[in-house]
Amino acid sequence: MKILVTGARGFIGKNLVRRLLNAGYDDILEYVRESTEEELRRYCEEAEFVFHLAGVNRPESTQEFWDGNAGLTGKLVDFLEEAGNDCPLIVTSSTQAESEDEANIYAASKRGAESAAFQHGKKTGSRVLIYRMPNVFGKWSRPNYNSAVATFCHNTARGLPITVNDPEHMMHLVYIDDLMSELVEDMEMLTGAGGREPGDIPGAGEPYASLRCAVYHAELGYIAETISGFPKLRESLGVPELSDAFVSKLYSTYLSFLPEDGFSYRLKMNKDDRGSFTEFIRTPDRGQVSVNITHPGIAKGNHWHDSKNEKFLVVKGEGLIRFRKIGEDDIIEYYVNGDELTAVDIPTGYTHSIINKGDTDMVTLMWASEAFDPEHPDTYYEDV
Repeated sequence: MKILVTGARGFIGKNLVRRLLNAGYDDILEYVRESTEEELRRYCEEAEFVFHLAGVNRPESTQEFWDGNAGLTGKLVDFLEEAGNDCPLIVTSSTQAESEDEANIYAASKRGAESAAFQHGKKTGSRVLIYRMPNVFGKWSRPNYNSAVATFCHNTARGLPITVNDPEHMMHLVYIDDLMSELVEDMEMLTGAGGREPGDIPGAGEPYASLRCAVYHAELGYIAETISGFPKLRESLGVPELSDAFVSKLYSTYLSFLPEDGFSYRLKMNKDDRGSFTEFIRTPDRGQVSVNITHPGIAKGNHWHDSKNEKFLVVKGEGLIRFRKIGEDDIIEYYVNGDELTAVDIPTGYTHSIINKGDTDMVTLMWASEAFDPEHPDTYYEDV
């Protein structure tokens, strides 16, 4: 199936092209700002499905609003009609099109684009779906252009200030990857592609199709505060509250804005003559992850915990993990190595140790159910 994507190098277009390619749709006609009118005409002759994403939202003149929104859409449907092409058409518009403010030229130009698409559908019988989008955020968005989220992420990742004029302003946002899943699914439901049976799109019976993916509602001040807190997580070895889907997606977006020389950060290695111990992640509710390097012949541990439990995973080298239940004499032993990865649970009430039995350094990943608190260590030393 030949799929025409207008605005293919814009924020939404770039993500959609990559999602289509990942889904196996590799015959994509990309209409971009540099494309010619003749190329658009030819694409309209060949296309079997159209995603019309191109538009203008920050022009240098009001005329560009009309040319880039209503004008381009009118040209697109004219070329489809000239070619006798009644293939399905999905158009992305904006919730701003609902504005009744006569001074809002952007809203008027979007309504003009919507009208041209609807008239095309009535004239040709083409299935036309128009989605009035709220703010869209995610990877590959442009700061100071696509959304406040993009600007906040870009500035925060570079240590630049962010400005919030109205912290209580309510934002309505859709995450780019959620939107991509819905658009591809809608295309497949309209055409029967991807092994689907052709059918109606849920919510598409109304003049404007209803987004089925999650729409997040959050005050601008909360968004700014959340994003500005992400750099501090490196210092505390924390991660955001990933059970909150919105926060998780904000964090993914923030990471996509890191400068290319800012991906890495050093960890504090606690070294001694036995090896080293390095904390990697600390969380208040999911415990702590650490990397333990042990020199040959060295034993570490020989302690036990009342409540804290752990998991050990030797990823390099050869080791012996030994246990003894407090108050008893029997010793339990587990041989582990980096060639046959085996996780070992460290139960409460057992003194335990890990010994490097190989000739090279042994590397062990360790997870503890509680981040270490020096004031309440819950660690009692006793030889196995």
